Amino acid sequence: MLEDGLRKTMLSASGPELDAALMELGWAEMLADHADQAVPLVFRLLGETGSHASVLVDVVLHATGNTIGGTLELPLPYIGNSWVVWDRTAEGVNVDTLGGLPLRREEEGYPIRLAEARSAVSWWLIGSARAMLALARQHALDRVQFGKPIAGFQAVRHRLAETLVAIEGAEATLDIPGDDSPDLTALLAKAAAGKAALTAAKHCQQVLGGIGFTEEHALHHHVKRVLVLDGLLGSSRELTRRAGAGLRARGSVPRLAQL
Repeated sequence: MLEDGLRKTMLSASGPELDAALMELGWAEMLADHADQAVPLVFRLLGETGSHASVLVDVVLHATGNTIGGTLELPLPYIGNSWVVWDRTAEGVNVDTLGGLPLRREEEGYPIRLAEARSAVSWWLIGSARAMLALARQHALDRVQFGKPIAGFQAVRHRLAETLVAIEGAEATLDIPGDDSPDLTALLAKAAAGKAALTAAKHCQQVLGGIGFTEEHALHHHVKRVLVLDGLLGSSRELTRRAGAGLRARGSVPRLAQL
């Protein structure tokens, strides 16, 4: 299956090496012809595997009519009215400063189309949140206290359940077509995905306890990643406030989903 092949590739490569592997697997053609299927699959798997590639740049390039895989550097808005550029060529340059992602800070930027990019990052956040939940769930099953797995304790079950509800809710938001208000739909989806990922980071850390802070455990990699991804293209807090201000100014709320 395509998903199995992509997962295997992402588990064995990252950065420019993964960029090249994805292009060989037909990423450019998938994005051009089947973006609605390729973007959720690829970005969710990036989150689940903890790998990274510069495919977000391709999503922005494609949305603005530029060549997929091109070398054009596009400034991306970041939390706090700042800007970053994804460095597609550098290995190890500023990598450790922003969640292991090769993002270079810029002093200024210019407006770009964000709806497609926000949807892509939302799927990345969903994948990372599911990875953290899987780690916490397995730990809860394996860790024994007072003669039984901690998965049997009500407090632990509540943390895991609240995390799953947040993730499922965010993913449902991403499934809204958004044909009438694509920008608003993508903005709300990014806000929901960021909130879900931050909820997962908090609850899963509590379930894992001290081991979740260690270098040997994988959780801290996902936590660092979601903190950066939440801030990229607008944080969940910023976007929620922006959506509320826009709706107040508009004086009405559009129907985004038929329930």
